[in-house]
Amino acid sequence: MITTTNTAPADPGAATYNIAAVERDTGLSKDTLRVWERRYGFPAPDRDQHHERVYPQAQFEKLRLLRLLIDYGHRPGKIINQSAEALARLVAERTPGQSPPAEIAVIIDLLLRHDTEGFRNALLQALMKQGLLHFVAETVTALNHWIGEAWLAGKVAIFDEHLYSEHIQNILRNSIIAQPGRGSAPRVLLTSLPGEKHRIGLLMVEAVLTAEGAACVALGAETPIIDIKNAVPAYDVDVVALSFSSAFTQSAALTGLVELRELLSGNIEIWGGGGALLRARKTPQGVLLLRSFDDMRYALERWRIERAPAT
Repeated sequence: MITTTNTAPADPGAATYNIAAVERDTGLSKDTLRVWERRYGFPAPDRDQHHERVYPQAQFEKLRLLRLLIDYGHRPGKIINQSAEALARLVAERTPGQSPPAEIAVIIDLLLRHDTEGFRNALLQALMKQGLLHFVAETVTALNHWIGEAWLAGKVAIFDEHLYSEHIQNILRNSIIAQPGRGSAPRVLLTSLPGEKHRIGLLMVEAVLTAEGAACVALGAETPIIDIKNAVPAYDVDVVALSFSSAFTQSAALTGLVELRELLSGNIEIWGGGGALLRARKTPQGVLLLRSFDDMRYALERWRIERAPAT
């Protein structure tokens, strides 16, 4: 049987996205995209000169709406073949009266008006007023949510989201460096697994732990499991904390945690958190799933009570 495949977009000048970019910017995993392609016939990507999938702008926008509606509880099979216009109406019906708190709306408005200086100053003022711990747990968490919602709904441009991410990361890094002292037990190694490119979650965790007096060893994102294993004795850490954004599949996150647990000695705790694990029903043996910053603070206090060496 002879089959045909599009090898180039219909409009060579139109914007296209490779599968990694779609995964990163919509939170839909590559596996999910491929399954939908086989099962529902959508998305229907073109192919570039290397026969790799490329997604036209219109499909990218529809995938973004689908992701938002799935988060609202819709089943993919029920909505995936609807038009983008119909999906947009469903989004509008789902969130007619939802709006961010006034103080968050002001910051988002500065971002959308492209007032870079005003946006940065508003963030710094919130940090000075709240302190690092509350700034992360309240302001940054709320901004992540509302900007994410607005982006998925097409109200925030990609470049706006990138500017937001860059500013938040810079502010958190500088705040972490400015914290007094070097921290004490436990020593927590922070990283993510290959495929998890989002860094804001890691920096938020590091900021909260640092503000609570823990000593953090930050490896950045996408560290192979074998390298995490080898880093544990090298840096003499007590806890390994892994962050998984909602762009990472839950099954891959749980599999990675299990594999790491098998490689590390029992006296090393493993903590996992992030959007990918919020709905996890089963916790891997020997792993602690943290679904909020309060959970993390309780875990830190519990470790200090149970395991910190006597002084």
